Amino acid sequence: MDNLFFILSKLVWGLLSPTNLIVLLMALATIQLFRNKVNAAKKILLPTALVSLILLWYPISDYLMHPLETRFAKPEVLPNNIDGIIVLGGGENLKISVGWDTTEVGNGGDRFIAAAILAKHYSQVPVIFSGGSGLLRFDTTVTGGDIAHQLLVAVGIDEDRLIIESQSRNTYENFVLLKDRLPKADGSYLLVTSAFHMPRSVGIARQQNINVIAYPVDYYSNKPDFRQWDFSLLEHLQTLEPAWREWIGLTVYYWTGKTSAWLPQQ
Repeated sequence: MDNLFFILSKLVWGLLSPTNLIVLLMALATIQLFRNKVNAAKKILLPTALVSLILLWYPISDYLMHPLETRFAKPEVLPNNIDGIIVLGGGENLKISVGWDTTEVGNGGDRFIAAAILAKHYSQVPVIFSGGSGLLRFDTTVTGGDIAHQLLVAVGIDEDRLIIESQSRNTYENFVLLKDRLPKADGSYLLVTSAFHMPRSVGIARQQNINVIAYPVDYYSNKPDFRQWDFSLLEHLQTLEPAWREWIGLTVYYWTGKTSAWLPQQ
């Protein structure tokens, strides 16, 4: 069942991705024009063009991303004692790393920097990574866990402190497969992942009875005072894509009972 969920999620996102939707709607409008159905083409083309222009001109994607990123904040004071630091996969760039035979980080690379900072602060606790491959069609024996292992050692974390789970393909599997590998089942763990991804991650952890303390990193949205007309479509789409995907993920995970609440809070 989990395998079917994973495959369907990838296929459905291929259709619901905002960038893909814009391209598909433009293609559909073009087909309607070739079929001499001008009115039908206009009904598709005009709203699509309007949305595209707004996305070009202004970071409206911030309005979707900002509520996710402000749901959880870093602790004002770090706890005195924890039982481990959990780092979720996604910061490593698996395909590029394999293709170029190197270790590359992606947009979530701040997760590894945070892991290094926290590992230095808590010098005796294990650093626990969970992540395999979230790619639907990429056949390789190398996993995100393998890349993360190299990166975490490279940033100065002793190898004997690492616990690596490398089979999970999504956030739900991160915690399900990690649960039995935690040093203490009822322990307290700092959770490092992207800020927009933190609500869903905490919700799943709570559903699995894993006690986590949020440590969000990797912010995308501008705060209100910094939003401006800047004509940067690519930058706006890079914020819109993960935000829209995350809202869909929160909803689907809640409907399927994988998270403790639709929008968990601190």
